[in-house]
Amino acid sequence: MTDTAPRPTLEAVAARAGVSRATVSRVVNGGDGVRDILVERVRKAVEELGYVPNQAARSLVTRRHDAIAVVVAEPETRVFADPFFALQLRGISKELTAHDNQLVLLLTEGRDDHTRVGRYLAGGHVDGALVFSLHLDDPLPQLIQRAGVPTVFGGRPGWSGDRRGVLYVDSDNRGGARDAVRHLAGLGRTRIAHITGALDQTSAVDRLDGYRDVMVDADPRLIAEADFTPAGGERAMRELLGRCPDLDAVFAANDLTAAGALRVLREAGRRVPDDVAVIGFDDMLPVAEQTDPPLTTVRQDIEEMGRLMARLLLRGLDRGAPQEGVGGAPSSVVLPTTLVRRASA
Repeated sequence: MTDTAPRPTLEAVAARAGVSRATVSRVVNGGDGVRDILVERVRKAVEELGYVPNQAARSLVTRRHDAIAVVVAEPETRVFADPFFALQLRGISKELTAHDNQLVLLLTEGRDDHTRVGRYLAGGHVDGALVFSLHLDDPLPQLIQRAGVPTVFGGRPGWSGDRRGVLYVDSDNRGGARDAVRHLAGLGRTRIAHITGALDQTSAVDRLDGYRDVMVDADPRLIAEADFTPAGGERAMRELLGRCPDLDAVFAANDLTAAGALRVLREAGRRVPDDVAVIGFDDMLPVAEQTDPPLTTVRQDIEEMGRLMARLLLRGLDRGAPQEGVGGAPSSVVLPTTLVRRASA
């Protein structure tokens, strides 16, 4: 066995820098009131000794854990199969890392997990929470509210009750859907179908509303509900072809759904875009550029949404009033969308 060298202490840093222990503590914990020359001496001593602050002791001083919970209200199989979540998590991770915060990922497989997540958040392990992919009947918002944890949501809140002070980051789902359907109509398509996402999520409801804004008198049979997955897109496309074989365009609620729809159209001998034009939503490049043909879609900046969620939360924590909507505190953000034209429409 080899001897392990003792870990450098605050006192050792103070001795090396020629300052008091209190001065070192203020510098290490980001406090004010220390002259620049002393700050440089402390930082040099920290680097030379390889000093690493004790997080538990630091938390007692700053009352911060430098850890943020990221709660995804979906089962593990969905999160790791859908590139949407990878993009959003990447944006969150980049922003948290830039501010020296740790990401703690929490997933929910079922109702028991909701209770577990609520207990964890109430236990004081993290400074705040970023929550996305909520469903309308999800108990998480109430559990988080009871936990008293500063929170930013991904997506427009859809639950009932008091939403004052609720912060969220979303895309213009309804406007993007309108752009997609108007484009299809502009191509001369008259039997435009819509494959929805899961209608217990506000993004799917908003995109359906955008479709209806343009297709005011659409045949109800041209709307089929799916669940944002390729398999859901396949099922819905077969359903639509059975009900409305003369359809000439499809707006799908996301790229994965559109990819499933394209497979069924190809199996049915329908040429895209000659017979049926197809548009998705998201512009996830690993999906949209690899479909046959490449997918026309509505682009939302998923990674930027994650980054802004983290930025809003951290800014609120620094101000000490993350949930207030007045006095210069952060406010919710809705990002614009853009139609990206490729070969499918």
